[in-house]
Amino acid sequence: MTASLVEAYDLLLVDLDGTVYAGPVAIPGAAGALQGLPVTYVTNNASRAPSDVAQHLRDLGFAAPDDSVVTSAQAGARLLASIVPAGTPTLVVGAPALRAEVINRGLVPVETAEEARAVVQGHNPETGWARLSEAALAIRAGATWVATNTDATLPTERGLMVGNGSMVAAVANATGAVPQVAGKPGTPILADAVAEAGAAAPLVVGDRLDTDIEGGNALGADTYLVLTGVNDVADVIAAPDIHQPTYIADTLAGLHAPRERSLPGPRPGWSAVVDGDRLIVTGASDADPADAKYVAVAAARELPADRRAGLELVVR
Repeated sequence: MTASLVEAYDLLLVDLDGTVYAGPVAIPGAAGALQGLPVTYVTNNASRAPSDVAQHLRDLGFAAPDDSVVTSAQAGARLLASIVPAGTPTLVVGAPALRAEVINRGLVPVETAEEARAVVQGHNPETGWARLSEAALAIRAGATWVATNTDATLPTERGLMVGNGSMVAAVANATGAVPQVAGKPGTPILADAVAEAGAAAPLVVGDRLDTDIEGGNALGADTYLVLTGVNDVADVIAAPDIHQPTYIADTLAGLHAPRERSLPGPRPGWSAVVDGDRLIVTGASDADPADAKYVAVAAARELPADRRAGLELVVR
């Protein structure tokens, strides 16, 4: 019997929103697909404690003990603590969950730029001008700056809201400084999860090319793009090499299929040709429609990155 894709890996680093749930609703089939697998859930959202995230997952039917969740708040505090001495006065621009992680790492939260020798910034829907300005003052005075993540947007049931990356950009614009980043696509959050699990062969699973896939590629791990969230096949075709996933699948169920099923490449009954700015993928009458994406992506990868960026995908 042919081995399944997932059997080659001893740890799955799985994204949350767009991968296993969409806000308050589980993505159909996701819990069943992950049941019994070695999973660590990795989220760039720094606003909730790991135990709260794990409880939300359990409420949606996932097997998720508290220690199966790694947040960018944890990674951000750990990264900062690796740079500055214990006891460093730290301005926390973020939610109570981030403040708790800072304390856990032996750093001391303070409230003013004059006191701060470090700044750590994560998502908090309550963050406003005054707090961002305090951070800018501290950073301009020489404080070490760590951002938990740089996601420009935050997915919600109502649509894409302002994410931590947009607030980080405001501080960067005001200071001319660039933070060290713990969350995806940075590797600290992923490396922490791999080290904690003692894994040797991780697979990074997610729905975003610019965080999950880029981060996994930077880590040197194989990556699995699931098409239930932000990015689609057209995005993969246009993406630069650093955003190209190892595997592509419609759902997490692809983890249990043979790996060849999710690898871009030729498929029976399908052909691809580039005609000007169009990538035309043509299938025979008996060709499996689900295979078109693998042929399209493989054909696009034969082109220079700047050439594929403007391609229009046409499936016939």
